[in-house]
Amino acid sequence: MTDNITHTPTDDLTTVLDVVGDLVAAVRNDQWDSTTPCPEWSVRELVNHMVIGNRLFAGILRGEAAVAPGALDPKARDALGTDPVAAYRDAAKDLLAAFGQPGVLDRMFQVPVGLVPGIAALHLRAVEDLVHGWDLARATGQELEIDDEIVERELEFTRAKLADVPPDRSPFAPARRISDDATPLDRLAALLGRVAGPVH
Repeated sequence: MTDNITHTPTDDLTTVLDVVGDLVAAVRNDQWDSTTPCPEWSVRELVNHMVIGNRLFAGILRGEAAVAPGALDPKARDALGTDPVAAYRDAAKDLLAAFGQPGVLDRMFQVPVGLVPGIAALHLRAVEDLVHGWDLARATGQELEIDDEIVERELEFTRAKLADVPPDRSPFAPARRISDDATPLDRLAALLGRVAGPVH
């Protein structure tokens, strides 16, 4: 039976944020200082980076914030406070509300990688939280369980747009080789510089 349900990019972003929010909620108290696949960041700094990023984009979409040097540096300020789970979920909710504004997907916005339409900014946030969700899962011994079709759509977007991002503005490391039969999530992680494969 064919699935006739239409999935919008906003639906995909909502799912990504929900799934990553569940990962954040499952981080144990003794894991917040653990290392992550982003070697310069601990688990807490990684989650802080995602929250800062979601807050920044929400502000940009509302015309209330602008990109500044070091704006996404999780060591520069703490956006998590005493409740990282609530901080992540609140930022996700705020981001989705900002993307829900009339006409926002068609307007142009200055984001950290350059000037992009709102729809591209939405995909950038989905990719960012997917890959950093992958980082978080690896760091905390969890699995990021998400529909492969969602990941495939973000893979397609990333392959199409990655070449347009100036090297000095790319938030990710150079792509790494990976088997063609790897999962879509591992292929996305490898495309954005992760060493993807079985965890030993």
